[in-house]
Amino acid sequence: MSRDRTAAGSRGSRGRRSRRDRRGGPSPLRRTVALVVPHTRGSRTTAAGGLLALLAEVAFRLAEPWPLKLVLDTVVPAAAGGRAAPDAVRLIVLAGVAVVLVAIGRAAAAYLTTVAFALVGSRTTTRLRATVNDRLLHAAPAFHAGARTGDLVTRVVGDVGRVQEAAITAGLPLLGSVLTFTAMAVVMLVLDPLLAVAVLAVAPLLLLTGRRSSERITGASRDQRTREGALAADASETYASIAFLQAYDLQDQRARAFRAADDGSLREGVRARRLAAGLERRVDVLVGVATAVVLVVGAQRVLAGVLTVGDLVVFLTYLKAAFKPVRDLAKHTGRIARAAASGERVAETLERAAPLAEETDARRLRVLHGYVQLEGVTVERTPGTPVLRGADLQVRPGERVAVVGPSGCGKSTTLQLLLRLLDPVAGRLLLDGHDARRLRRRDVRDRTAVVLQEPVLFAASVRENVRLGRPGASDADVEAAVRAVGAEGFVRALPQGYDTPVSERGGSLSGGQRQRLAIARALLREPGLVLLDEPTTGLDGESARTVLHALDRLTAGRTTILVTHDASLLPWCDRVVELRDGRFTERAHEAPGHGEPAVAR
Repeated sequence: MSRDRTAAGSRGSRGRRSRRDRRGGPSPLRRTVALVVPHTRGSRTTAAGGLLALLAEVAFRLAEPWPLKLVLDTVVPAAAGGRAAPDAVRLIVLAGVAVVLVAIGRAAAAYLTTVAFALVGSRTTTRLRATVNDRLLHAAPAFHAGARTGDLVTRVVGDVGRVQEAAITAGLPLLGSVLTFTAMAVVMLVLDPLLAVAVLAVAPLLLLTGRRSSERITGASRDQRTREGALAADASETYASIAFLQAYDLQDQRARAFRAADDGSLREGVRARRLAAGLERRVDVLVGVATAVVLVVGAQRVLAGVLTVGDLVVFLTYLKAAFKPVRDLAKHTGRIARAAASGERVAETLERAAPLAEETDARRLRVLHGYVQLEGVTVERTPGTPVLRGADLQVRPGERVAVVGPSGCGKSTTLQLLLRLLDPVAGRLLLDGHDARRLRRRDVRDRTAVVLQEPVLFAASVRENVRLGRPGASDADVEAAVRAVGAEGFVRALPQGYDTPVSERGGSLSGGQRQRLAIARALLREPGLVLLDEPTTGLDGESARTVLHALDRLTAGRTTILVTHDASLLPWCDRVVELRDGRFTERAHEAPGHGEPAVAR
């Protein structure tokens, strides 16, 4: 529990520091708009059409009260004086027709505006989500090592969706309201400058109130989204460890921690909504005050003969419509603030999840024969903390080399180096005599196969899981690889054979079956270099033997580097090197043929 409180305190202090840092930079809303704009390419014609429809809607809004003004100023006075207005019936009919036409025109313009902005929003959100996902997929291992999966999922799915609210769903309609306000203010100034100034004097007070409340709502929404991201990460971690939690009867403890975190998120959400509700009510009061001023002053000016009754009706109608932007700002401030906080989280993700740098003149690697050399290599997982220190190693093509050493000495880091998931800060990694930093990362990985301690299988068919080794491989090639590693028997016995769906993380298969499918996938890749990371750990004797025979088929004639703690696998290798204190040293070793791995006996 103390560790949880420490972690929570650390997250809180990071949140406070990040908020202080952000004060000197652009506002969350500006960051969100800057994030969205590049992703509107390809939809700008649609957006322009939506803006034209929006301008048409503004024009129809301006025209709405004028038929009524015409009737009030022409027909009503004549009827009140007992005089027959010329063509009164015709005028009334025309005014009625005008009201209907204006309503139809405004409805059509509003429909086109809504559809256009919805299309732009959906397309922009789709592109932005794809950009964020691509960035996360190509981010350096150091980023993922410090990130929580559930929080990343929340950012990709939830936060990107909320960005649409800030930039499209609420932002563009708010633009229309601002245009309406500007146009109506101009008309009011033309009709009666004194009354217009009295009305517009309230606007700065409304905007100031909205700005101050918006900042507080954004802060509360940012805290809420941070808590929700942590909550999703905790839930993801819990469900992934459900077998352990049930075995140790820890469900109630995790449930209590979840409820406590959920309550914190609830408090921040309620605070944001309370602030938004308070802003809306204050705006309602100020608009009511402005309406009263127009009614009192306007009526007096009608009595003085400065304005007509129709002019006053136009003023009151415009007053209601002109303050719609401020009402909308109050109404949407909560949504916009929450979306801006989400946009800030998305922008932060794009900034932090930087991909590994590629040399501008990186060369193609068409064939990898498997000649591996490390020359004075130093590798750091974190700056200033070397894992490999001036390490030297040479592996000849077709050779099997076991790398042993205590936990944490850098064995897995060595595999990441060979995959170019890390680059040395000093020294050189040579592949077939080429400096690996001058080779394209994609080419190096395409010619390397990895078999991990925990084989990775996705929720797809057996066939598709194996085909991941070489996308585009034919069904015959997939089946040949499965046969070669001795896995066809159990695959054919599955309910749908090769088309049998595999459950998430391969939970519907045994450990040995999962590992053999992973080896078949590696074989299908036709690699020049094979990297094995504890491939038989956790398997029973029979499963380990079948896996080892499959590995024989995979590694035949290929350079192989095996990371293992299992001494019984060492006779299977040509050489054994020990990694200690950041350097490799050769160990005495009985070559293959003098003995058989104990696990295979």
